[in-house]
Order: sequence, then C-alpha cells, then structure tokens
Amino acid sequence: MDNYIPGQPIPYNKLFIYYFQGRLRSKFDVFGEDFIGNWEEGDTSFLFFSESADGRIDELLKVQPQLILEDRFCMSYDEWHGEPVNPFQAGRFSIMPPWRLADTKADDIPIILDPGVVFGAGTHPTTRDCLEAIEILCDNEKVNSSLDLGTGTGLLSIAAARLGCPQNVAVDNNFLATKTARKNVALNKLDDQVRIVCGLAEDLLEWDADLLIANIHYDVMKDLVILPGFLKKKWFILSGLLRTETRHIEMQLSKQPVTILEKWVRDGVWHTLFGRVD
Repeated sequence: MDNYIPGQPIPYNKLFIYYFQGRLRSKFDVFGEDFIGNWEEGDTSFLFFSESADGRIDELLKVQPQLILEDRFCMSYDEWHGEPVNPFQAGRFSIMPPWRLADTKADDIPIILDPGVVFGAGTHPTTRDCLEAIEILCDNEKVNSSLDLGTGTGLLSIAAARLGCPQNVAVDNNFLATKTARKNVALNKLDDQVRIVCGLAEDLLEWDADLLIANIHYDVMKDLVILPGFLKKKWFILSGLLRTETRHIEMQLSKQPVTILEKWVRDGVWHTLFGRVD
C-alpha cells in the first residue's frame, strides 16, 4: 500500500482498527502486507489494517497477555479523519492528498500531504494558523533553519522548506507519525531539506534553529518554554493551546526576553502565538 501512484484512488477503502490497553512487544512485520501501522499513545495502542485481522489479533492476545483488547472498529478512511480528505488552500499553500491532486494557480505553493492514519489532515485551525505564521515570517525574514516539535504528518516543516528554509528538523515521539512524515517529505522531494527524527521534544529542543514550531500538547509545551534551549531560537510559533493554557504560557513568556508579534484565536477555543526572542 505504500507504493501507490500519486493521483490514483484513495489507498484504503476500509480501515480495521484494534484498540488495546498496553503496548506490543513484537516487531510489527509479522502482521502481513495489510498491516498499516501501530499508533501508541501512553499505555494504549491502535493497530490499523486495510483488511480484517480478527484471527491474527486473537493469536496476538494469546502470546502477549499484557495486551487487553478494548474495542475494534471498521470505518472508511474519511470517517477516521472525521471528514473527506480533500485538497484545501491555506494562504499560498495548496495542500492536497496524492489521490486527489488539484490544479494550482501560478503563485500557489503546492504541497502533497498523505496523512495516512495519523490524526489530522492539515485542516485543523491550529495547523492553519501555524502555516500563516510560517508564511508571514518567511516572507519578511531570512530563516535558515527550523525545528518542528510534534510534527505529526510533517506538514509544517515541509511548508517552511517550500518557503526557502534550507534546514528543517521535524520531531515526533510516535513511530507511526515519523514514518508518515518521511513519506510526505519524499512525496514533495524535500529529503535534502527536511530531516525527520523520532524522539522526545524536550530532548531535541537544544538543536540549533532559527525558528521553533511547536503545535503540541500543553503538558509538553509548558515545560519547553522554560528550558534554556527555547531562548536560543530567534522566533517561535506555539500552538494547540486552549484559552486557560494560553494564559499560563503567556505568563511564563512574560518573565522572559521575548515579544509576542501575533496572536490567533479561532472559534474562541484554539490559540496560536507567534513571537520573537529579543
């Protein structure tokens, strides 16, 4: 399923999803060609298949008793993402899945994005605001490097590269997310500009970069903004924040030599901060 030709039909007609308490101990290649991947979150696992795998899951439970099967689902690919995965426009970025390529205008910046089964296809308000902030910055300043923490599909690093940033590191602690991001980097022929790393955000914060992008859980972000590596950047984009979380982050930032240049609030819920380290 990884080698389909861009512009062809959606790669997964149905998704068969198995939700477990616990983490697997075995390599994932034992599941067969229809195995898509394993999403691990805390002490839970989601196994994705393009065909029913009930028999294999039953065998898995026999040999790995640490796993508890909580539920199993069958749904369409679009149902998993909550909406059809269609081309969309975000500023000058024209973002499209490889199976639904769209025509672009002369000044558009095309990005091919295959979200796989990673949560989010790029349309979330926080992602759009991050894209707008990246576009504003790169249109007005020379950005030589970026560090994207919690990259997911790799979209924000790809966007920075598309706008001329030559060195970009995209980090996620989820193996399936980094696998998806690498695929998207290859689809956009940006392997020489974007490096995907599987690891923890706090461990990679010290990486030397002009721009820090963090569209990430608040529990991670509240610790990142007080670490020394945060102030080694020139600019930052912080997103994925709810109202009360934003107040706390702004309070932390007020104690540091930084300036908030722009703030986005979407639907009265989602907040994004774009700023400069002074």
